Amino acid sequence: MNVLVVVSHPRKNSLTFEVANRFVQGLAEAGHDYEILDLHEIGFDPVLKGVDEPDWTAAEQSYSPEVEREMQRLKEHDALAIIFPVWWWHLPAMLKGYIDRVWNNGVAYGSNHLHHQHLLWLGLAGVSQEQMKKRSYDEMITHLLNVGIADYCGISNSKVELLYETLDSKPEHYEMLLNHAYHLGLNYGK
Repeated sequence: MNVLVVVSHPRKNSLTFEVANRFVQGLAEAGHDYEILDLHEIGFDPVLKGVDEPDWTAAEQSYSPEVEREMQRLKEHDALAIIFPVWWWHLPAMLKGYIDRVWNNGVAYGSNHLHHQHLLWLGLAGVSQEQMKKRSYDEMITHLLNVGIADYCGISNSKVELLYETLDSKPEHYEMLLNHAYHLGLNYGK
């Protein structure tokens, strides 16, 4: 498969990017091709402006050049992985804005849907699994991502993986998280 790996974190030296690097190492060893899309590095503007707002009356719609480029990039891959920190029990604003602007009417929903075979959401949570379960945050984010976004956009094979306690700086804990990311890449799509 050719996997678009979308990474949303402002720092290249973050655990999020370390996880992304180990994930794509697993992808490559499994024989997959991939492209990493660093939303911060490309200077993606997450703010939805009028030009990119869906026009429900238009049979075909054009979008801003930035959004058109990213829509084309989506079309060039047959699978997706999205790697991000969980902030406020949700996606970072940059990633939410990317979805709002790029996964738009006529491309991801409406007259067309996304064509991707698989989608992995890989979130890094600073809290423990118990804290995430306390108020069913794990179930809510999983439902939002798998049903509210992926299924709505035509991707039925969507999976959410959460890495917990990412603020624990013990080397053995980090290595466990990175190994998990590597195995997710190695077994992607299985």
